[in-house]
Amino acid sequence: MKILSTIPLITAGLVLGFAHQAQAIEGDATRGQAAAAVCTACHQADGSGMFMPGGESWPRLAGLDAAYIYKQLKDFNEGKRQNASMAPFAAMLNDQQMRDVAVYYSEMPATQGKGAESVDDELLKWGETLATHGDWSRYIPSCNSCHGPDNLGAGEHFPAISGQHSGYIEAQILAWQNETRQNDPQHLMLAIAERLNPYDIQAVSAWLSMQPSQ
Repeated sequence: MKILSTIPLITAGLVLGFAHQAQAIEGDATRGQAAAAVCTACHQADGSGMFMPGGESWPRLAGLDAAYIYKQLKDFNEGKRQNASMAPFAAMLNDQQMRDVAVYYSEMPATQGKGAESVDDELLKWGETLATHGDWSRYIPSCNSCHGPDNLGAGEHFPAISGQHSGYIEAQILAWQNETRQNDPQHLMLAIAERLNPYDIQAVSAWLSMQPSQ
């Protein structure tokens, strides 16, 4: 499915509208810690996730918005988001446990992403340009147009991507390109991802992973 809508229509008002839809998640962090025992193998006890060069990277959950984490768990549980590694673990949690886990991780100190340690300066500079200014010659808005100031997140639909592992960011952009992930509002991310080339994806993923996560 190709998205033909004009990207400049992603206005501040539209983004804020989605952000305001987020509701406070009623959960208990203590219960969430117990329920998150099934999550630690991939996401680690401190919620830092794991960067696997050349393989699957698991995202940092620590410090992410609780509403966003809950939405993703629910989408995995309902089949709206597909991932062979995540699906069986999400299926172990009932709705209240998903809320508790979301609150638990949201209250943890955000850790720093990995994956850009050996990237050259030219690539990082282009990644910064895309993340902070976009490339309007190709109708690509900046990442912070949706993900908020410093890309630290905006509500349940736009997660913090600063300080996230580069391998995970790259994998998600590719998933939208390949249409194997489609749980974004009005296909906003899909429309952007399909305009990015491999160099763009590597650059913006690497630069974002190096930015402060909080």
